[in-house]
Amino acid sequence: MTEIKETLDAIGLLCPLPVLKARKRLKSLQPGHVLQLLADDPAAVIDVPHFCNEAGHEFVGHSEGAGHQIYLIRKGG
Repeated sequence: MTEIKETLDAIGLLCPLPVLKARKRLKSLQPGHVLQLLADDPAAVIDVPHFCNEAGHEFVGHSEGAGHQIYLIRKGG
């Protein structure tokens, strides 16, 4: 089970705002901590894993919530 340190609600925000807000929130986390990102932007399914790959974070995975997606991002070192 992955321990979530913070949750970022980006529901209602469109590309690129969910990723930009995640980038900003991750700066305050320690390496290894997990950010849970809630988003309903259809592009996030592509944008979030790409952002993680480019920024050196681990894309832990995603699941479906009630009308939104839940992304888990582990901050890289």
